[in-house]
Amino acid sequence: MQFRLLGPLDVLDHGTVVDLGGPKQRALLARLLVTPNRAVAVDQLVDDLWGEDVPASAPKMVQIYISHLRKVLPACVIVTRPPGYLAEVEEHAIDSVRFDRLRRAGRAALDAGDADEAGALLREALGLWRGEALAEFDEPFARVERAHLGELRLVCLEDRFDADLARGAHGELAAELAAEIARHPLRERLRRQAMLALYRSARHADALAVFDDYRRTLDVELGLEPSQELRTLQHQILTQDPALTGDAPGGETPEALEGWAHRARFVGEGEASLQARARAFRGYRARGDARSAARAAAWLA
Repeated sequence: MQFRLLGPLDVLDHGTVVDLGGPKQRALLARLLVTPNRAVAVDQLVDDLWGEDVPASAPKMVQIYISHLRKVLPACVIVTRPPGYLAEVEEHAIDSVRFDRLRRAGRAALDAGDADEAGALLREALGLWRGEALAEFDEPFARVERAHLGELRLVCLEDRFDADLARGAHGELAAELAAEIARHPLRERLRRQAMLALYRSARHADALAVFDDYRRTLDVELGLEPSQELRTLQHQILTQDPALTGDAPGGETPEALEGWAHRARFVGEGEASLQARARAFRGYRARGDARSAARAAAWLA
């Protein structure tokens, strides 16, 4: 069986959608699937399904919903485990679990400098989504889990953007990044990626406009200024810094690293940029490019 949470709840049995019954019954199954193979106490289920508006009959209703679910699912799926119940399933059968494993693998590939592998894994992870996670539910547990999964999805998407920038696909990203910025106007990482994509597409004025819009938005919404890292990127765009034209996140070609090391003596180096350049060094080493790895190691020392 396949259990899908990244969108409306679906349970597929050999490709056929299982009729799971009414809304609260479906919500109960979704709650058990959020923490598969772990017992959830009846009291916790009541809180997660009803919140502060708990009817006196709630514990009995949980028992009834469990009974109905057992009629439509294989007998081994819903297991009684004091002080409550658990969904006993193979974790790879749950799309949210597969998403997280693919996301982590893609991030690891990106850190190792393999942009093509990272992009493939991250796209596969994002392809599991069919809409907003747990979209049909408004129960307390669903609101919390939806926010958690939504944040992971956005991080995964940002990692995919970095993978695309690393493989030189900046020309394809501008429109997609603009749409994501409209949805998440305070997300600085998206702004940085958009500025890089536009700059590398010879749209320097548009790249600077992204920074100016972000600065105004931060000031109006929060009374804050952009980070030093983003201000440094703005300065690099203004001066047409060669370090921005590289083929890895942040421009970490050997030549760009050498230039950065020279400038770092005057402008300093942020922690995030150091980490990005360290990732480039690991990538050269992973690809067997010993000469570039040695040069990068020297510049990072």
